[in-house]
Amino acid sequence: MDNQSSSILLENAVKEFSKLPGIGKKTSLRLVLHLLRQSREDVERFGNALIDLRNGIQYCKVCRNISDSEICGICSDERRDPSLICVVESINEVISIENTQQFHGLYHVLGGVISPMDGVGPSDLAIDELLARIEAGGVKEVILALSPTMEGDTTNFYLYKKLSKYEIDISTIARGVSIGDELEYADEMTLGRSIVNRTPYKM
Repeated sequence: MDNQSSSILLENAVKEFSKLPGIGKKTSLRLVLHLLRQSREDVERFGNALIDLRNGIQYCKVCRNISDSEICGICSDERRDPSLICVVESINEVISIENTQQFHGLYHVLGGVISPMDGVGPSDLAIDELLARIEAGGVKEVILALSPTMEGDTTNFYLYKKLSKYEIDISTIARGVSIGDELEYADEMTLGRSIVNRTPYKM
């Protein structure tokens, strides 16, 4: 928007929406005008949902997935296989893999990948928490399900070195996901096959 806006309130709302990833000023204006056409109750419900999300969301103390309580619904589900842990970069990948309905174990969210260019090292990730879960016993296999990028492969290699001292199987997703692709953008069928057809990790 330009400085000739007839409403500072409108301009401020557009500015906030445009801070969202992938949302430019024109799209922000369209979204704000859409909200203005809604009832006051609908807009308040929308706003309250965001406030409740920010104030109420937690991170699972077991896997670091987002949760409404201390332990997420996946970790507390007795139908899941606790001996199988799928290591992912972020919550986005948990959602993507869950959408395939092909994985029935538990997850571990690292919170990123090793990327020296971005100043992210092993100590910035939830690697110690993963090792603690394995040391607690009961884990038979760890699947390294990181994106097949340079950073993802570097993290896989680092994790393999850390995990190889334990008597567990270490596998990685099959390369149905193209090299250099982000895992969260893979289609569900390809991602599902990559999980089911996982292979032993090889250095």
